[in-house]
Formats: sequence, C-alpha cells, structure tokens
Amino acid sequence: MNIKKIVLKIDGMTCSACSNGLEKYLKRQEGIVDVNVNLILAIATITYKDIKIKNIENYIKEAGFKSLGEFKTLDDNTTFKKEKNLLVFYGLLLIVLMYITMSHMVGLPNLDNYPQIYSLTLVLFSLVFLIYGFDIIKNGFKNLIHRIPNMDTLVTFSVVFSLIYSLYGVFKIFNGDLSYMHNLYFESACMVIYFIKLGRFIENISKDKTKDAIKSLVQITPKYAVIKKGEKVEKITIDEVNIDDILVCHPGEKIAVDGILVSGKAHVDESFITGESKPVLKEKDSHVIAGSINYDGVIEYKAKKIGRDSTISEIVKMVVESTNSKTKIQRIADKVSGVFVPLIFIIAVITFLIHTVLGSGFSDSLNYFVTVLVVACPCALGLAVPLVIVISNGKCAKNGLFLKKAEVIENARHIDTLVFDKTGTLTYGKLKIFKSFNYSDISLEELLKIVSSLEANSTHPIATAFSKNNLLKVTDFKNIAGMGLSGNIKNKEYYIGSLKLLEKLKIKDTHNLDYEELISQGCSILYVVSNKEIIGLIGVKDTIRPNIKTLLKKLNNLGINVIMLTGDNKKTAELIADELGIKKVIADMLPNKKADFIKSLIKDNKKVLMVGDGINDAVALVNATIGVSISDGTDVAVDSSDVILMNNDLNNIVKLLEISKESFKIIKQNLFWAFFYNLIMIPIASGLLAPLGIVMNPMIASLAMTLSSLTVVFNSLRLKGGKNE
Repeated sequence: MNIKKIVLKIDGMTCSACSNGLEKYLKRQEGIVDVNVNLILAIATITYKDIKIKNIENYIKEAGFKSLGEFKTLDDNTTFKKEKNLLVFYGLLLIVLMYITMSHMVGLPNLDNYPQIYSLTLVLFSLVFLIYGFDIIKNGFKNLIHRIPNMDTLVTFSVVFSLIYSLYGVFKIFNGDLSYMHNLYFESACMVIYFIKLGRFIENISKDKTKDAIKSLVQITPKYAVIKKGEKVEKITIDEVNIDDILVCHPGEKIAVDGILVSGKAHVDESFITGESKPVLKEKDSHVIAGSINYDGVIEYKAKKIGRDSTISEIVKMVVESTNSKTKIQRIADKVSGVFVPLIFIIAVITFLIHTVLGSGFSDSLNYFVTVLVVACPCALGLAVPLVIVISNGKCAKNGLFLKKAEVIENARHIDTLVFDKTGTLTYGKLKIFKSFNYSDISLEELLKIVSSLEANSTHPIATAFSKNNLLKVTDFKNIAGMGLSGNIKNKEYYIGSLKLLEKLKIKDTHNLDYEELISQGCSILYVVSNKEIIGLIGVKDTIRPNIKTLLKKLNNLGINVIMLTGDNKKTAELIADELGIKKVIADMLPNKKADFIKSLIKDNKKVLMVGDGINDAVALVNATIGVSISDGTDVAVDSSDVILMNNDLNNIVKLLEISKESFKIIKQNLFWAFFYNLIMIPIASGLLAPLGIVMNPMIASLAMTLSSLTVVFNSLRLKGGKNE
C-alpha cells in the first residue's frame, strides 16, 4: 500500500509535553511512518501505511488524547463565554476562601474558634475546585499512566499531595490536635487550580490571535453557492457542489469554487491570492478562483476544483503543513521540554528529602515539594518556538509567500547569495512589443493589426507578442523557413521577417539607425514589407518585471550578493543584467549545469536562495538552501521549491528575509526568558535562598508560572504587529 498522509485535529493537549509525548507515542506504533504534532493549532500531521484511520485514532486515544477527525478548518473558540463566566464565579469563590483562611491575620471575624467547622468548610471549597479542575487532574494521571508526563502531571501531584496531607490534618483536628489548624493546604490547591485555568484562558485567547492569518485564509471561501439547473437557480452548501456544475455569481458575492467562466463578464478582486489590488476582467473561458469577489457583473461558471482540490484549500493546507513542520531549534527545544517534567519531579523529591533530613518538618518539606512542582514551567519553553512559527507563517502568507516547511523561516535569515533565473523570473518570459517604427501612410494601429493577423497563423514564439483580437482575414499564408512569413490581406501581399528576409527579397534597408537602436535594447527585429518597400520596423523583447531595480537595491543594502543564472545566450543576458545593475552573469547554462553551479556555491559555504520558474530550474531549486518559485511557473518548478511566490512580486523575497530575522530574534528572546525564569524560580521554590529571606509558597508559584507562559505568548505577538504586517 502507498504511503499516505492525514492531518487530524487533536483534543486534550495543554502543553508542549503533551504534544511531544503524543508524537513519541505515535512514532512507536506499527504502521506510523512519521508524526508532527502542532500544539498551537492542535493538529497532528501523520504519515502512515498499511493501517486504517480508525487504528490511528485508537492510538491517539490510547495515548490519552482524542481525535476530532480530519482537519478541515480552524474553529473559533465557541466556549469562550462559558469559560469566562466560570472564571468569574470561581474567582469570587477564591476571594471568599482567602478571607476564611487569612482573616485572622488582620483581626477580622474568623472561624478560628470553630476548628471543625473551619476545616470542613475548606474541604467543601476544595471539592468544588476539584470539580472545576477535574480535567487537569484526569489528564495528569492519564499522561503519567501512558508514560508521557506533562504540565498537568506536575500540577496533579502538587494538588493531590496537598489535599492528602490537608485531609490528614483535618483528621488530626477532629481528634483534638489543633496544631494542624494553620497547616492545611486546601487554599493552596484551590489557588493552583484557579491560576492554571486563568493562565490557560488568557493563553488560549492569545494563541487564537496567532492563528488569525490562517483563519482569514480559511474564511475566504463562502459557505454557500448558487447552482443553475436548467432555468432554475437554488442555494446549496459548498459541500453539495460537484465538478462541472454550473454556478451563478452576482455582483458583491464571492465565487464559491475554482472554475471556468461560461457566460457573462465581470471585474473580479483576486488580491488575496495575487496581491494585485486592481480588479481583473473575467470573460468567457477565464479561470476564476474560489473566494474572489465579483464587483460588477452576473457571471456563470463551471465548477472545476472543489473541496480540498481548490486553490485556496491547497494554500491553507500548505500553510498548515509548513506550520506543523519543525525547525532545528524547535526540535532542540522539544527534546529539552521532553525531559523537563521528569527532571522537575526528581528535583521536587530531592528537595522534599533534603528539607526533611535537615529537620524542616513534614509540613514545611511538603510545602517546598509542592512549590517546586507548581513553579516549574515547561509551557514557556514549549511555546517559545511554535508560537512564533505560526505567526511568521501567517505573516508570510499575507505577503503572498507560501512556505512548504518551517525550516525556511530558520534558514532565510542566513541567506548571503541570491541567484535569479532570467527568463520568466526577472522577466515575464513572454515577448512583447518594445518599440515600433511606422514608415507607411496607414496608422500605426492599422499596421499592428495587419502584423497581428499574419502572426496569428504562425507557431513561432515571436507570434505571442501580438494581440489575437479583431484580426483581419488572411489568405495565401506561407512560412518562409528561418526568415519570416507572408500572406494576403485585402488583396494586398505582406511580408514579415528578419534581415535575412530583406536579403531574399533584395530590398535595401534604409533604416539602419532605427535597427541599431532596437538591437542595442536586446530586441528581436521584425521588418514589415509591402510592394517591395519597408513599411514598418518592430522590436519585440522579453519585458522586465516591475520594481526589480528596487529589489536589487534593497538586496545590495542587505549585503546580499546577486547572480543571474540563465540558459540564454551571454549577449542577451548581459543586456538585461546591465539594465538592472546585476554585476555577475552566468549564461548558456543547461539545467544540470545550473544545479552544479548552485552546488558549488553551497560547497563554498554560501547560503543560497534561488528564484526560478521553469523546468530547467527545478534541479537548481532543489539544491539551493531555499528554492523560490513564482506561482505562474511550471508545475515541476513549483513542486521543487520551498517557497511559492503567489503574487509574483519578487520584492516580497526581502520581506521573507526580514520576517525570518525578526522571528528568530523573538524566538531567542522567548527561549532566554523561558530558561531564565526556570533557572531563577526553581532554586527559590526549593528553598535555596531561604537563608536570605527569599521564599515562595504554592500560591505565588502558580501565579509566577502563569506569568512566565504569558510573557512568551505576548512577546511572540509582537511579531504579529511588526512592520511587515
């Protein structure tokens, strides 16, 4: 059976230890080839063979999580209001609990004179908070059983040990030992649960913001379509659309699926894909893209790509899979966070034993044990990289840069050499009329119509430079091999061709200066002849894409070496390079030679970004540090690249480099704060700084742990509002 891939939505992951544990567990199962689990998007990309999806979902269940089926879209947080109300309710309960346990400290009315009522009240409050935090306790034990301990496991141990010891204290109080009155830890357990819940609530809201760019892509496609059946039209869901159905779109509506226009015409906004803000005119046989907005006409189109095959679905899939892949630095962080939880538990046990041996007493030793478990924060470490990767991928997508893997974000910041293919990349790869000279007594427009009508019968590449609209009737058409062509229009014979055609017709060229001007600009020359006289001279050439000079100036300012690598002849290549200011040109290169050149740069320790569009660029793109293909390039080039430039604006390459540098600056900050926090807080929690009067209790520890995660989240969100947004 062939290797397959599926992206599943996962429920029950709360921290990086969860995602890492699930990833490790699945990789050990038979039939699973590879797994990448994404904590932020709550999805798992699973490569498998010879097993059914149901088996994979059972593996996920065995690991202590739940599969919610195949990933199709990013859901909004529909439980937000309920969670908020619960936080308010339990927050009020916590205030009451704090009053009960601390009122005696400030001389307020209290229950100190009623020890049994006091202790039972705390037990009841704890039961209420245990119900609130039952999901944490359940996940903590479940993940421990499956040998994938996580943050919930640490919290579970701290809460359970606190409650067990406190219940023992209640037993002693009821037996007359009132010394346990103020050695109960019920309020600590309740507060730990509350702050964990509060932290995750804020964290989830913040993490949702990191997914905004991907959500906006998902929401581009409308949920309904209007289908035409005979003379009737009806509204149906997108899922009901079949290939070759005829759909109708009115002004102001979105096109439902990718298709081909069969009737009507309209200006359509495709800026979300192309980056081009100017509406595009769509006429019969034009391709239309799902999600584009119809401005001004009623059109009918035939559905050609539906569901997951649509352009926007492919883009969403690409962005999600890129987000789900892992950078080298993330894999290192994952390994560290993978051993973090067991390490913290060992430190907590050692702390408990040392304090017990030193005579701190069981109660104080337990307090240190619980505080160490609560203060440690693998979440900050686990979120440090993936949060930034999600935001940077979304940011790239907004700029028309679709990344196939996360390593691009990591590698782009090191790029020092940028290699451009010429034809189809720096230039459009399509010949256009550069300049025309009219020596006849008819208008230039009429002259060009004659030339277009004759060229429409030719298969030569030069013919693509001329319009195919409003053509004149041509009779007695002939190809003159290697020289040009001829034909009759309105009973008048015309010749179009090169200088060789003039020699064949024995016509002297009296327009040498115009010819030299066009040649100096790198044009291919067409003479137009009628009645043994030259009536026109037309220069056609490949046109340079706009803003290339601006791009090259930016690259020069960044200290990046630019090279043109082309299969074209040296003279043509140098003309384009001189015009653009590119100093190094490698011409006359066959596809394998292009790849060899890229390999030689890599061997010299250069970090190379290669931009191309054709089949002849594919091997070179694969061998570059980062391969970039423009979206209207060949399928082979697109498949071989790491990045697809959807709007064909090469200036966005600079944005990729800038986003990469900005992203990794924030990643380094996140990792620093995550390590720094744990490095400082764990010694304090374990009591090492107690001789200096610096101590911590479980309540403060839970608050500190929550703030550490939020620091990483909010620091990551700074990228979202950066200059490249």
